[in-house]
Amino acid sequence: VQLQASGGGLAQAGGSMTLTCSVSGGSFINRAMGWFRQASGKEREFVAGIGYDVGTTSYADSVKGRFAINRNRTTVYLRMNRLNTEDTAVYYCARRTNLVLLTGVNDYDDWGQGTLVTVSS
Repeated sequence: VQLQASGGGLAQAGGSMTLTCSVSGGSFINRAMGWFRQASGKEREFVAGIGYDVGTTSYADSVKGRFAINRNRTTVYLRMNRLNTEDTAVYYCARRTNLVLLTGVNDYDDWGQGTLVTVSS
């Protein structure tokens, strides 16, 4: 299975951006999905996750109220609003082996290649 994250780029502080994660060679059926990010010199961190039941979501405190995750059977979206410079990072989508939503990096088995988001002030 391959996960493909896209939609990154350059945004101004206060702006918005939507990231997309698609899958080939598999599906998101019965799988919890997550978005993580890794800023330069920092560890990878959880951003947002969604269970197979789209009513189950979780967000890092730093993005709560600004970011929204959603999904269908083949695509996961991360809508990012009110971006700030601290959101600058490489963003990764990831898939678990089951539908239970967890937030740890080690809880996810399949990873996309990442897409760079740069927010300028």
